[in-house]
Amino acid sequence: MAGARQRPEAPLKRVGLMGGSFNPAHRGHRRVALQAHRALGLDEVWWLVSPGNPLKDGAGDMAPYAARVASARWMARHAPIRVSTIEAEQGTRYTVDTLAALRRRHPRHRFVWIMGADNLAGFDRWKAWRRIARMVPIAVIARPGYEGAALASPAMGWLRRGVRPAGQAKRWDQWSLPALVLLRFRPDPMSATAIRRADPAWHRRFDEDDS
Repeated sequence: MAGARQRPEAPLKRVGLMGGSFNPAHRGHRRVALQAHRALGLDEVWWLVSPGNPLKDGAGDMAPYAARVASARWMARHAPIRVSTIEAEQGTRYTVDTLAALRRRHPRHRFVWIMGADNLAGFDRWKAWRRIARMVPIAVIARPGYEGAALASPAMGWLRRGVRPAGQAKRWDQWSLPALVLLRFRPDPMSATAIRRADPAWHRRFDEDDS
């Protein structure tokens, strides 16, 4: 219609993505998310709760999916953290497919992938990992005991030319890809493994709460 006022486009949203089993989610996940939120200048951090990690199939202590999602929602409360079940909804098991689905669903969002140094050490084992690095910038969180392996990994050898200074981390949405930034925060000793060891039935607190 001539002269009709066009609706303004929604503003771009800057979102950090953290994938994992969250078995269970704990304060270490929350601290990393909040630290990355500040360092990268994000609007939100999304936790992508995986129905199953292709590199960890056969893990006998994996809690039910609903309990893991509920634990993530409980840990994310009162924070700029959103818990996403897109991998279960879309039936994706691989990060490259999840990213493609997210970009189709949210064309006005800009995503940065957040991973620990332990994941970078084995990143070359991920399906289509080079394509992932060409889809989104990557922020790597230093973890004690893993940094040497991460820096010496095959993936880091390929990504090295794309490393950006940590002081420019908030400009990640302007970088040409592939691009990677190394971030160092005060580590939290909490781990999901320690929680499961201390309380193997932790998930029973969440089995009835998937809200």
